[in-house]
Amino acid sequence: MKRRELGSTGIQVSEVGFGAWQLGNARDWSAMTTEEAIGLVHQAVELGCNFFDTAPNYGGGASQQILGQALRGRRDQVVLNTKFGHHADGTDFSPQRLRPSVEASLRALQTDFLDGVLLHNPPAEYLEGTHPIYLELESLKAEGKIRYYGASVDASRDMLTVIRTTQSQVLEVLFNALHQETAAAFVEAEQRGVGLVVKVPLDSGWLSGKYSAGSHFEGIRNRWSQEVIARRSDLIKDLSFLTEGGASMTQAALAFILGFPEVSTVIPGAKSEAQLRENLSASERPLADAVQRRVIAFWEQHLKDSPLPW
Repeated sequence: MKRRELGSTGIQVSEVGFGAWQLGNARDWSAMTTEEAIGLVHQAVELGCNFFDTAPNYGGGASQQILGQALRGRRDQVVLNTKFGHHADGTDFSPQRLRPSVEASLRALQTDFLDGVLLHNPPAEYLEGTHPIYLELESLKAEGKIRYYGASVDASRDMLTVIRTTQSQVLEVLFNALHQETAAAFVEAEQRGVGLVVKVPLDSGWLSGKYSAGSHFEGIRNRWSQEVIARRSDLIKDLSFLTEGGASMTQAALAFILGFPEVSTVIPGAKSEAQLRENLSASERPLADAVQRRVIAFWEQHLKDSPLPW
């Protein structure tokens, strides 16, 4: 597994990380047992994956707990990235809630430090460096409880606010072949030493190639209207050229993201060993430059001025 620098943190991360939203999360994903989830995390580490992304609200708190169990005795082999703002008991970005949230994450993850804490899609005022929450983040960093902080956001304007007004070293951003707007801030992020973690890299499963206009969705995926489903289906058909080189749609979609040198790591989820291996193998299957440019042109033609809802 190839590794990249995580911005100016001094941390090296695997090109393909492990999104842990699905661990212990039977509401939004098909259920897996705790033993299966722990086994999946172990396999990821053994295959060279070292970046694990979670949050206090994933699986009602179960995601962090499962990672803590799975990574016991392996802490020195991994990078643990969690978040703040969305909790198992609701949403609260109050600065006074930050330290208790970090302490709870430390206990759940069975560690004495977190590599990173990101504000989890916070209200706009929390992206400005003048907000008092950044004083608390700096205190936690000075105490050695976190190594870096930043935010998880969905738009380039929010990225630029964080980059330009705070001392954040990492941003988690929405970006994939169907959602390329955030790329407008990639170069400035790299220039300022901000590492980029790419979330939703497979467009909630669409870029795996397994969905079509006739697919039925449950859980969090039932948010799409029939019109949106039909449009996504047509767009995926138009992107079928991604598999012409022999890669699967998943591999090619992840490789497209890794084709941007400003990206540090990409964090797809996985529910099985087969999915995990397919995700991680994208690191070894770079996309041809011509195909990379074709995907960008596709977005500019079909989606730049008419974006899909998440």
